[in-house]
Amino acid sequence: MNNILIQRDLLAPSPQNESNTAIKGKVSFADVLKNKVQEINELQLDADNAISKVELEDSGSIHGAMIALEKASISFRTMMQVRNKILEAYQEVMRMQV
Repeated sequence: MNNILIQRDLLAPSPQNESNTAIKGKVSFADVLKNKVQEINELQLDADNAISKVELEDSGSIHGAMIALEKASISFRTMMQVRNKILEAYQEVMRMQV
């Protein structure tokens, strides 16, 4: 499900970036990456909050906490794979002879 969101963000600017993109006229790759890292961080924080509700307040559901934790985990692992691919591409470009 996150892959669909990532692809959609690459095609159209999000409302948060409209002020930045109006100046540039297009969405930069750095802005897309920054937004995705922020979204993944929010998923991690949501998972932490869900776990603390289950542990401390006894008001949250265990199922909801586990789902939030898995969403955060999958998103983080995907982000790490994207980072690895970007680094591999950068290293390949640096090995090219001019």
